[in-house]
Amino acid sequence: MNFNDKKIALILTGGIACYKVLDLIRALKKQGAHIVPIMTQGAKEFITPMSVASLSQSVVHDELWSLKDEVEIGHIQLARDCDMVLVAPATANFIAKTAHGLADDLASTVLLATDKPILYVPAMNPHMYANCATQDNMALLQKRGAHFVEPDHGVMACNEEGLGRYPEQDKILSEISKCLELHYSEKLKDKTILITLGATQEEIDPVRFISNHSSGKQGLAIAETLRRQGANIILLKANTTVSIPDYFISYETRTAEAMAKKAEQLLKSEKIDVAICVAAICDWRLKNAHQKKLKKGNGDLKNLDWVENPDILALISNHKKRPKCVIGFAAETNDIIEHAKKKLAKKGCDFILYNDVGKKDVDVGFGSEYSEIGYCSKNTTEAWGRLKKHEIAQKIAQIIEK
Repeated sequence: MNFNDKKIALILTGGIACYKVLDLIRALKKQGAHIVPIMTQGAKEFITPMSVASLSQSVVHDELWSLKDEVEIGHIQLARDCDMVLVAPATANFIAKTAHGLADDLASTVLLATDKPILYVPAMNPHMYANCATQDNMALLQKRGAHFVEPDHGVMACNEEGLGRYPEQDKILSEISKCLELHYSEKLKDKTILITLGATQEEIDPVRFISNHSSGKQGLAIAETLRRQGANIILLKANTTVSIPDYFISYETRTAEAMAKKAEQLLKSEKIDVAICVAAICDWRLKNAHQKKLKKGNGDLKNLDWVENPDILALISNHKKRPKCVIGFAAETNDIIEHAKKKLAKKGCDFILYNDVGKKDVDVGFGSEYSEIGYCSKNTTEAWGRLKKHEIAQKIAQIIEK
């Protein structure tokens, strides 16, 4: 890794892991980074500003009401005049403050004012980390575009053991590198990317329909990630449990037929560079939906006339105005890689992301914040394991770039 000429605003908050950040500063300096340290009052209870200043070779900033700094609107300069903001260690309290937009000291004010990528390195008691309040706060920040380094599992300073330990240095450096690479790539700037998301619904009668459990979370995470890299996003939205921000161009398409029709129109009218088919499409619909509620006593539900729905991924993959890159998803419960490879060959897309949705006892799949996922191309198969949906989105962005 090489961080030559990268300016990193480093926020240290009040946790026992502060002393480990001194080694991180040394490593970043060795690899060419310029460190701008910002310390909270809590951080100064564990290590001295002199230690941080000596290792970073920079002035430590710690006062929001510094007359000297604020004559030049110092907190705004600190927030903007950097390539990224690194919060290490990130305490539960500081994560909560920034999740809810509080700005009562220099560090939290800088985070609220910055337009640069933010990477948090949580380190805290395992119960504090697992607490639903902390998890909700992190999820909220991730939704807004922040990145997190997952803590390690181990024995803490309080002698309790669990997930919450300050991560190993190489892990942090790797995430810093990914964060900078993701946000400062120009390869996707002004590219037009079509994303389908959600679950289509096919009517049976006025009170019934068939659908699936897709929430739209993964599609929205991909859209947010690619938007931050300068791409123009067009969403074809079926039924979702997530709300779509107003800044996206979004088309409502409840059924597979409606989505296929709109996809066809967009391919003809727009120059689509990339298509990502995340939506879970119903494979079948009734030939004619019933106008009155079907009664089970009459045997009506046993004699339904099904027809196959349009294959949207195949339509896009084989269109005469085919995007340069087409990515599909395969939600499977068994023989996952085998089914993904068959789908890849049949549809004609460039890549398939295979998603294991058969693990009922694990928090992955539909509606979850995690997925058990892998990547399949003509020549490569790679298991990614259990990842958060925003992490999957980042990996997809890197695949598209390549």
